Amino acid sequence: MGPQGAGKGTQAARLAERFAIPAISTGDIFRANIKGGTELGRLVQEYTAKGDLVPDSVTNAMVRDRLAQDDVARGFILDGYPRNAAQVVELDAILADLGWSLDGVVEITADRDELLARLAKRAEIEGREDDTEEAIARRLDIYAEQTAPLTSAYDERGLLVRVDGIGEIDDVTERIVSALEPLVA
Repeated sequence: MGPQGAGKGTQAARLAERFAIPAISTGDIFRANIKGGTELGRLVQEYTAKGDLVPDSVTNAMVRDRLAQDDVARGFILDGYPRNAAQVVELDAILADLGWSLDGVVEITADRDELLARLAKRAEIEGREDDTEEAIARRLDIYAEQTAPLTSAYDERGLLVRVDGIGEIDDVTERIVSALEPLVA
């Protein structure tokens, strides 16, 4: 977990490689559908172009489908999900149906000004139309309102570790691995 620009995607990919498990990114699934011109992609693009989040019903169904695939049997990393309290409830239900539970939840933290600078640079490099200044600010506000409070729920369950996302990528990765060791050992 963490706000956009904190490094969730980068770190999820690195951790997935390190632990030989898939990283499941709702953003990647959304972008693949947009690029493929699917009906879902067009729907997703309507929301993301405005800086809005995709409705839970669409996101939850995609996550449920993805977690039912064979390659997640040894474990997985979720990137960008859950984002709100209703998605936490749905994730709990999905995992219960599969007979699984979470080992840990990582919150990558970063200063808002750093996030805005990172996202502006990403928009410039990748040409992502969903990364306008207004859309970025709106998504950071949505994160603060809806997603950040979820960390306390996971903290109460003893699953949350907070890791500073500022610094060299390798250093952040090592901080995450060290913080997770007690939870996944």
